[in-house]
Amino acid sequence: MGKIYREYAKPGSAASSSSSSSQTTTSTSITETVNGSHQFKITGYSLSRGLGVGKYIASDTFMVGGYAWAIYFYPDGKSVDENAGYVSLFIALASEGTDVRALFELTLLDQSGKERHKVHTHFGRSLESGPYTLKYRGSMWGYKRFFKRTLLEQSDYLKDDCLSVHCSVGVVKSRTEGPKIISIAVPISNIGQQFGQLLESGKRTDVNFEVEGEVFSAHKLVLAARSPVFRAQLFGPMKDQNTQRIRVEDVKSPVFKALLHFIYWDALPDIEELTGVNSKWASTLMSQHLLAAADRYGLERLRLLCEASLCDNVAINTVATTLALAEQHHCFQLKAVCLKFVAMPENLRAVMQTDGFEYLEESCPSLLTELLEYVAKESEHSIVVCRHGNEAILDGSDVNGRRVKQRL
Repeated sequence: MGKIYREYAKPGSAASSSSSSSQTTTSTSITETVNGSHQFKITGYSLSRGLGVGKYIASDTFMVGGYAWAIYFYPDGKSVDENAGYVSLFIALASEGTDVRALFELTLLDQSGKERHKVHTHFGRSLESGPYTLKYRGSMWGYKRFFKRTLLEQSDYLKDDCLSVHCSVGVVKSRTEGPKIISIAVPISNIGQQFGQLLESGKRTDVNFEVEGEVFSAHKLVLAARSPVFRAQLFGPMKDQNTQRIRVEDVKSPVFKALLHFIYWDALPDIEELTGVNSKWASTLMSQHLLAAADRYGLERLRLLCEASLCDNVAINTVATTLALAEQHHCFQLKAVCLKFVAMPENLRAVMQTDGFEYLEESCPSLLTELLEYVAKESEHSIVVCRHGNEAILDGSDVNGRRVKQRL
């Protein structure tokens, strides 16, 4: 951490002698690293041999210091020169950035339990030229000759045909701080609580909905502000004339109650309190119904909340129904999660025996073709590699073909 103090007026100087008082102000320049790490497991190492020089296996991207990063492992080496007998390992900037300064550490983990890891690091040591600078997206730091292939395959770093790589990144950030004169604590917004209390009070309601024989009172302006469908229904050219009793079809009473709760509170209600049942199944069922209701009334945030909840709670007995809902309501991420889950060999037979799968066959027969494609993919080798010429980083060049100086 560096500190710079600037004095704007010195006691006893000509400037101060002309006045009866003097003032000294200070500021501090702080340079530090924002650190993060990622562990990359490479399974099926023997199957990656013969992939080809300059071709790699990439980790998922991960965020550190506001930038995306990725690890690149070259099983047959990165270059066609004398490095072909080595495996290569690099860390690359995978997002837009200019002159990103960072410290790096690449570790090949010893899987024997002896803690004899192979470590190349910038951390904890003096660097003559300071942190490494990555000029733009596609810049890399790493080693062409990371490990001789024949020695690697006889070492404790390879276990059960698996390698494990740990990468740490420390992005250098600088800021200047001056004295804070005053600090005022600003409370978080509670507008949702205020509107929620308005709903619970029942005061000044001007519209009623009948759902499965139960009546719910609400406020037209609140509903119209939150939902384009309610806006058209209550204030549009074809608005309902009898707002004392609007009948709602094809929505369960607890679901409509949860829908109103979200409209006013901007949050999901307690499902156990709402349904009287404490189980994952009840929560999933409510999320399924709420997803359909949210799509019906144009509540995009509620739809995404339900989609996220259903993604996190995919299960054998509910996934087929969830998949059908995802198709019907255009939830593409949820659909992909469900297809991948059903296509797993250990899940497929059990899912096909559920009532939900029968509903899926009847309501969305086109999904069966997509499911077959996923099943076929699951049966193939799952290592994902990037081929030469793709948009990602290859042999020291970025996506624009500019050369990047690399440290070996």
